[in-house]
Amino acid sequence: MLSKRIIPCLDCDLQVPEGRVVKGVEFKQIRYAGNPVELATKYYEQGADEIVFLDITASHERRQTMANVIKEAVENVFAPICVGGGIREVEDYVNMLKAGADKCSTNTAAIKDPSLINRASELVGSQACVIGIDAKRRYVDNPSEDDEHIIIETDDGYCWFDCSIYGGREFTGIDAIKWAIECEERGAGEILLTSMDRDGTKIGYDLDLTKAISNNVSIPVIASGGVGNPEHIAEAFTKGEADAALAASIFHFDEYPIPEVKNYLKERNIPIRL
Repeated sequence: MLSKRIIPCLDCDLQVPEGRVVKGVEFKQIRYAGNPVELATKYYEQGADEIVFLDITASHERRQTMANVIKEAVENVFAPICVGGGIREVEDYVNMLKAGADKCSTNTAAIKDPSLINRASELVGSQACVIGIDAKRRYVDNPSEDDEHIIIETDDGYCWFDCSIYGGREFTGIDAIKWAIECEERGAGEILLTSMDRDGTKIGYDLDLTKAISNNVSIPVIASGGVGNPEHIAEAFTKGEADAALAASIFHFDEYPIPEVKNYLKERNIPIRL
């Protein structure tokens, strides 16, 4: 069995030239969490399997992502790095890989032009083409009357999952499960799946969403949004069937360091790299 991955996420903006890491709740209530290069170095030294940099305002502000931050980070970080936010064209993939990233994550641009996935995966390879999906639950009273979406049954009722763009500022009406399937067909190599309902809440991942996507694609799925403790991460693997777990707050504010999380998982016989 392949080892599960623990991935710290650095949600960044460029309010200062060197960038800053921020954290919010349900994509709002933003607060400062640290310097991106310093945190990335710390997480690498603690044993992070990968590190994700998400420029959370690049798409909304219609600007390029923070290549300068990545160039500085890779001087001290030798774990795989994924960069998202502001990746609009195939050239953006190339430029970020040249800056030192191993993968690029695209959300808004891919939804607006799905052919970007085909073109990017053909040029840089599927392994470097990650699709970010930021999804929110939409509950329905009569699932039999909805033939447009994939409806799943949860403890809170029947629902489908709505894809958002521009950092959660706009909803598309696109079904997240169907979109994940299409992304794989177009050449995406991985799905970075965030529950907007759970983001920053620390009540646990949306396991219904995670499992639904994981069961409908064969490429790796990264669970994101809502982790509050190591048990939640274990559940992402055992119940959500994710391949990797992404977390932010518990690492940024030293609630559960990466080595502690990995030891917890190992004790529960979850395959993990120590």
